[in-house]
Amino acid sequence: MGLLIPKSAMDIIMITPAIPGSKAGNRATADRWKLLLEQAGHRVAVVTEYQGEPCDLFLALHAWRSHQAIHLFREKYPEKPLVVALTGTDIYYHQHMYPEPTLGSMQVADALIGLHAQVGDDIPEVFRDKLITLFQSAGQPDSYKGKTDSVTSHFDVCVLGHLRDEKDSLRAALAARLLPRDSRIHISCAGKAHNAHWEKLAKQEMHENPRFRWLGELEKADVARLMADSRVLVMSSIMEGGANVVSEACRAGLPVIASDISGNRGLLGADYTGYYPVGDTQALADTLERAENDAGFLMQLQEQVGKLASRFTPEKEQKSLEQALALAVQRRSGKRL
Repeated sequence: MGLLIPKSAMDIIMITPAIPGSKAGNRATADRWKLLLEQAGHRVAVVTEYQGEPCDLFLALHAWRSHQAIHLFREKYPEKPLVVALTGTDIYYHQHMYPEPTLGSMQVADALIGLHAQVGDDIPEVFRDKLITLFQSAGQPDSYKGKTDSVTSHFDVCVLGHLRDEKDSLRAALAARLLPRDSRIHISCAGKAHNAHWEKLAKQEMHENPRFRWLGELEKADVARLMADSRVLVMSSIMEGGANVVSEACRAGLPVIASDISGNRGLLGADYTGYYPVGDTQALADTLERAENDAGFLMQLQEQVGKLASRFTPEKEQKSLEQALALAVQRRSGKRL
């Protein structure tokens, strides 16, 4: 692209709808980006509300949820660069249901950040020249590697993420009901229920399904232990902007079985072997059964995620952030790229 990485430190305001201390993915992203940008020499303030404070560059997570802050910044500081990071709900829901605020945010942004490699195919073509693809990173794990042995009594499968419609969070549990009686598969789901309805569904599933347990919201160290004890991770979402848990699994060498959606293909690639049709309970059950009983298939998945691990390093994520800043600065200043 020929972008020049900004040489001077900038005062950056980053807005996210997730409050401090939240374990929501967007808060984790904001906190990680703050650290990476500060390591690059910038000064970063993360806020959940914006009242028009000055800064050198404004970075918004969510085109739709942050649209009021985005337009306030653009109105007050028309000469300042603006970066908008697109989430899965922005791309696959809000731009269609609420096009005016969502597409309006994309329009006024100088640079857009997409979190998987197919985002450019899923947003209006007019915005593609301002898109930077950024793969969210995960640290190098030192305590778990994705097991391939068969010494445990269970074949443990994990599902990670808040329980909500977009995640199709109980699909693996429902698939486990269809497995042969002698299957050793057990599903562990970790994540906060989005509302009382999802809490009721999870508790009911635990009561009715001996293969399923819901662990609720876990601390980071407990999530790491859960991944360490698992043979497979299921990513069952019906829409995703680029799930960080997939990055973590790849860095850990933990095989992934993923719904065949753009957000997963944009991370794992078109040739990845572990897809199943989104929402297809029987197909997921068949894929889980194959992973349990076909050592060659499980090893293939582990080799594939292992080859992808280098895509999700903090160093590459930091470089992509700096490229997004550079693109925004250059477009706002009118420089030719």
